[in-house]
Amino acid sequence: MKMKNLRWWVIALIALATVINYIDRQALSVLWPYMGSDIYPEKSADELKQVLGTVSVVFLFSYAIGQAAFGKIFDWIGTRLGFVLSIGVWSLATALHAFAQGVLTFSLFRALLGISEAGNWPGAAKANAEWFPSKERALAQGIFNSGAAIGGIISVPLIAYLATFLSWKIIFVLIGLVGLLWLVPWLVLVKAPPIKHPWITDEERDYILSGQKTVSSDQGEVNLDEYVPSYGEMLGRKESWGVIIATAAIDPIWWLFIVWIPTYLVEVYNMDVKGLAIIGWVPYVGAMLGAWFGGLLSQNRIKAGWSVNKTRKTVIVLGCLIMLPSLLLLANPGGANTAVLIMAAILFGFQTSIGSIQTLPSDMLGKDSVGSLSGFAGMAAKFSAAGLTATVPFLTAGANYQNVFILGAVLAFIVMASILFLCPKIEPLKSNK
Repeated sequence: MKMKNLRWWVIALIALATVINYIDRQALSVLWPYMGSDIYPEKSADELKQVLGTVSVVFLFSYAIGQAAFGKIFDWIGTRLGFVLSIGVWSLATALHAFAQGVLTFSLFRALLGISEAGNWPGAAKANAEWFPSKERALAQGIFNSGAAIGGIISVPLIAYLATFLSWKIIFVLIGLVGLLWLVPWLVLVKAPPIKHPWITDEERDYILSGQKTVSSDQGEVNLDEYVPSYGEMLGRKESWGVIIATAAIDPIWWLFIVWIPTYLVEVYNMDVKGLAIIGWVPYVGAMLGAWFGGLLSQNRIKAGWSVNKTRKTVIVLGCLIMLPSLLLLANPGGANTAVLIMAAILFGFQTSIGSIQTLPSDMLGKDSVGSLSGFAGMAAKFSAAGLTATVPFLTAGANYQNVFILGAVLAFIVMASILFLCPKIEPLKSNK
């Protein structure tokens, strides 16, 4: 049997895994404004924020460790088994939330969830490098990233709706089972990399491999797989630090909204669970559109003859220029409807930029090294996101969120600076030796 366009089926499955990933991680944030007061009826609103902040920081630190670990794991065992390990464990961790009794057990299960969910990102970057030629990678990354946005769109109304009928414990078990069901089509469809896959057509295999072996740059035709740097050599390159710093600066902006949108709307606008279900998903529509826009814009510019360097930098800077003023506007948005629309603009800009940022490791390194650099960048991103998440309960005491949104605007500026100054030319790296 042969399947046409097999690579697009593979990235669609990874996008679906990302949808499930975000439903699993969003469950606690959506349910917390209501389940938190049931678990801790004696605590005030600010104290409940601190509990959520604590378990969220545990999740993010674990996620950071998992990003670095899974980057190497995917390089060792491959994309197929790497995703089986990652999504299998995170689905079980989600179901275990039903047995949590307090901060300690919630933190334990969030740590297991964070370590395992982290594999989704270096795994997707490696799959992108394996299954797509260079000119299609930004679009493939945009499709994958849109899964995060779709997960946000689905999770907020779905979980809020389920909470009106089911206990929070049953909800955690149900969404954990969904991830285990995903393993069935993945194991059936992704039997091997494209070079060995029995279902791929000869035309598609040749198209994928011909676009991977060499990349045109100012250096001429460069073979990406010729250069496999050690960790020390990789971290000694300023281009690697450009990717790491940009990822570490942009990621907290996303997590600011992933963790705190429900609490923000409940605290600032006294929103009940039905109101949250009605408008809490709107910001993620902007994220979904931004993921598609960034990927399509990148592909369009490369087809028009732009270099990878010019294309990536243009798209990244454009996304940051959308985020920066929107974050400042959110410091004083007015009503709830205006606030969620501004959030949608911020997440549109975020996803416009992040797809190209996440593609940079595969622009610079071959498929045997891309998972490692993606993992390092992801680890740095989660440490910085954890730092911001830990300070939000203190910065927003009394429901005053202005300071964190101004801080987000500063981070958007740092993203632009790191790419423009530390990555003077985005192209395949060669050994300094």
